[in-house]
Amino acid sequence: MRYLFDHSTVHRIQAGTEVTNVAEQRALKKAGFTREGVLRGAGFRAGEWHDGVLYSFLRSDLPDPQHP
Repeated sequence: MRYLFDHSTVHRIQAGTEVTNVAEQRALKKAGFTREGVLRGAGFRAGEWHDGVLYSFLRSDLPDPQHP
């Protein structure tokens, strides 16, 4: 993510997954993303509506390279 923020004007990255996808949620948290909330009935799969979880990472979430 450092490369993206250093070489573009991007301010926010967001990612979403289903509530039941615990492994992806764990990976997003490990990567530094913040859980913002649950999106009720956000996705339709296998004939049913499923809740999603929204995560974000802001430019200001990057660690200061001067103080690792």
